[in-house]
Amino acid sequence: MNRSLLAAVALALASPVMAATWTLDPPHSSVQFSVRHLMVSNVRGEFGRVAGTVEGDETRPTEAVVTATIDAASIDTREAKRDEHLKSADFLDVTKYPTITFRSKKIERAGEGKYRMTGDLTLHGVTREVVLDVSDVTPPIKDPFGKTRAGATASTKIDRKDFGIDYSKAMDNGGLVVGNDITITIDVEATKQ
Repeated sequence: MNRSLLAAVALALASPVMAATWTLDPPHSSVQFSVRHLMVSNVRGEFGRVAGTVEGDETRPTEAVVTATIDAASIDTREAKRDEHLKSADFLDVTKYPTITFRSKKIERAGEGKYRMTGDLTLHGVTREVVLDVSDVTPPIKDPFGKTRAGATASTKIDRKDFGIDYSKAMDNGGLVVGNDITITIDVEATKQ
């Protein structure tokens, strides 16, 4: 091997892998939740405005850093009166806490195409560590417009009381009008910048 070729190979091996930035595509991403209502059914809703990034090299997914910001006032449960109550100081208090944020701290493999992502969730002015189960991770593809896209689904469960959201009324049978456990499902499609 001649010296110039050897030098080129050595330089390529020594160079760090170039990290990429992936940006969430809001029209193709969603943050949904469900909570028990009157202890008999689940009420589902979603947040209509979310933004975020994934920074890292796609060949090293456990080293990525994921950030997301949700507009708390974009909550939608398909019932305007309920949505206004959820935006009030009884629940999200969107005037005082207009955003919900997440930042990953650690990502671990949890099987083929599955990961456990630990990060800080800030909701209602309180930051707590949460773990998201990530699945359905798709390999990057080129769309018809030349953009590189990838996707994934993440889910977790939180106790709203851990975030200072204590409002509820007890029913005669001892149950709560609104349950404490919130199940969250996030479907993400991101484009490579």
